[in-house]
Amino acid sequence: MMRALWSSASGMVAQQRHIDVISNNIANVNTVGFKGSRADFQDLVYQVLKPAGAINLTGAQIPTGIEIGHGTQLVATPTRFTPGDMMGTDDPLDLAIQGSGFFRIQLPDGRKAYTRAGSFTRDSQGNLVTPDGLRLDPPVQIPPEATEVSITQEGLVLTKNPQDIEQTQQGMIQLALFPNPRGLQHAGRGLYTPSEAAGAEQLGTPGQDGLGFIQSRMLEMSNVQIVDEMVGLIIAQRAYEVNAKAIQTADEMLSIANNLRR
Repeated sequence: MMRALWSSASGMVAQQRHIDVISNNIANVNTVGFKGSRADFQDLVYQVLKPAGAINLTGAQIPTGIEIGHGTQLVATPTRFTPGDMMGTDDPLDLAIQGSGFFRIQLPDGRKAYTRAGSFTRDSQGNLVTPDGLRLDPPVQIPPEATEVSITQEGLVLTKNPQDIEQTQQGMIQLALFPNPRGLQHAGRGLYTPSEAAGAEQLGTPGQDGLGFIQSRMLEMSNVQIVDEMVGLIIAQRAYEVNAKAIQTADEMLSIANNLRR
């Protein structure tokens, strides 16, 4: 009975964390560039009461052993990097990546971060920055006198002044690619930071070497499917309830054993 209590308790803890993951997905259903996560579980160690293949008293081999597990645990919360829906805007600095890749961002401490959220704007010096004021890397600066701004699918940033006939190139937006993007660590604010698990960064031109194209006047929305999350929420709730019921049943059986009289 004690084993049943601990196994069911591990199931309740696992489902609590499952709901935490689902709740975060639902909370960010309208967050630009957000990528949802899922909860992966695995069973714990087993107690072998009788090994398979053992020889019984009659000399015959036992085909199936007796193994009793000790519950479950959350083993990973991998990020789903499936594309989100595209939303059109009127701002040429709103960018979406059609395909693989990340925008590279310069953090205040000099480190690099990466994002799929392309809602950029200009700071007081004309640099392209995120809504939090973090600069795009490599930096792109747009002159204050520019009246027209356009960004090509290959990342070329072109501007035009009232007196100009042709557009002038002000820089190029590059994208980063990782062998294992699920190895990136969440940093909040739509940012990811690199880790050894993600592999070496590959920085390149959009549309080349497996990188996606850049779509100006578009934003990639969250890839969270609210219907799937609600179904997962119901399943997690029911799993939590049945684990609680198992604890109650084990407790009642222990109570019966404790109340036995000779």
